[in-house]
Amino acid sequence: MTSIMIQGTGSNVGKSMLLAGICRAAIRRGIAVAPFKPQNMSNNAAVTADGGEIGRAQALQAVACGLPPHTDMNPVLLKPETDFGSQVVVQGKRITTVKARHYAKLKKQLMPAVLDSFNRLKANYDLVLVEGAGSPAEINLRLNDIANMGFARAADIPVIIVGDIDRGGVIAQIVGTQVVMDPEDAAMVLGFVINRFRGDPTLFDDGYQMIERQTGWRGFGVVPWFSDAWKLPAEDALDISTPKRRSGLHVVCLKLSRISNFDDLDPLAQEPSVRLTMLNEGQPLPFDTDVVILPGSKSTRGDLEFMRAQGWDEDVRAHYRRGGHVLGICGGFQMLGNSITDPDGIEGRAGVAHGLGLLDIDTVMTNDKRLTETHASHVLTGCMITGYEMHIGRSKGPDSARPFARINGQNEGAINLDGRVVGSYLHGIFRGDDFRQAWLASFGITGSNVIYAEAVDLVLNDLADWLENHLDISAILKCAR
Repeated sequence: MTSIMIQGTGSNVGKSMLLAGICRAAIRRGIAVAPFKPQNMSNNAAVTADGGEIGRAQALQAVACGLPPHTDMNPVLLKPETDFGSQVVVQGKRITTVKARHYAKLKKQLMPAVLDSFNRLKANYDLVLVEGAGSPAEINLRLNDIANMGFARAADIPVIIVGDIDRGGVIAQIVGTQVVMDPEDAAMVLGFVINRFRGDPTLFDDGYQMIERQTGWRGFGVVPWFSDAWKLPAEDALDISTPKRRSGLHVVCLKLSRISNFDDLDPLAQEPSVRLTMLNEGQPLPFDTDVVILPGSKSTRGDLEFMRAQGWDEDVRAHYRRGGHVLGICGGFQMLGNSITDPDGIEGRAGVAHGLGLLDIDTVMTNDKRLTETHASHVLTGCMITGYEMHIGRSKGPDSARPFARINGQNEGAINLDGRVVGSYLHGIFRGDDFRQAWLASFGITGSNVIYAEAVDLVLNDLADWLENHLDISAILKCAR
């Protein structure tokens, strides 16, 4: 047993969640397993113990394996900054920013680093479960591919294809994928999985058998919709889901165009006394909002323009004038200030952008990226916070004298004079159960007894049970080589 790769007929077919569940099922069998994704594209990243960053899905999969996240688990991470270009992170460190059309030439140079990380994991674990990206049917991306069949061929790993029946046309998804693939690529595929079925899976028996006949691939099962998937950190902003509640503290998070690290809000979503709304493009801020959260952003100045295009800048100011509260995290913290200066054009054209002016601070963008796990003390409550920093800006001004937290005796973040506008660079603050309860209490809300880390672990166990009931996990693991 060495490795097997889970690829999909497209993006967002549920590969990441399935792999997390199989990881948990494998360790319950006593197998030392690690996750791996050669190339990922996401602005929802996690800081690793070795001082780098990887995609949030691989961090969750590491938790499913009982491991600390490591940069080898996702050696190439692309972080979109515009519609045409992305920051390229290799083995945890930013190496460049490239436009999409230039990345095709760069991929060939990245394969050695990808194989280097993979071989390290393979040498240290019984099993490495590999996740593809996008689809092997994207034959326009096949040249120098490091994400799907190019990697599978280079590392000689068998592949299982996942199709999403919820979006419709799953028979064409899987059969069509085989049709357009290079025959040598298709020969690497051993079977398929049908994901996200709603209703009685036996109703798909005829379609399932047709796929087996048409492709010659064996089916490993049909996975019904897993209703608790929303409780696990999502990697793609398209996957953000929150429970529909009619009462409670109304927290509204602006869904920025380059929103990043939005799993900061996941622990709040699990609090029964919180009504969390992710505000989509074109929607006005609800009048009954109690707290507005400006989340992280991969393009702070770009998302300031996006906010203004939605009219959210005026909405947030009006909310504050009505007595409402505002919290800015990382990029959102920077937006709350007076100005954001980018002298070197790190986020695009060099220049200065005017912020919302709700915090008396100014931000300067620098090439010195801060990327670290952080232990801090919340100033107002004394609660300890374990979070992480992932930012390139430095912010200071009169409101910095009223810090959100202290780190090794140094002030962090800022609070305005009346205490209703707060900014911090710290991600992950709400994962701390004591801080989360204290924060809710400041609004007169009694929080639940949810221990967030335990809640995630319980969902991972339930997911593994769900997959054991609907997939032939033993047969999938036997495919590894």
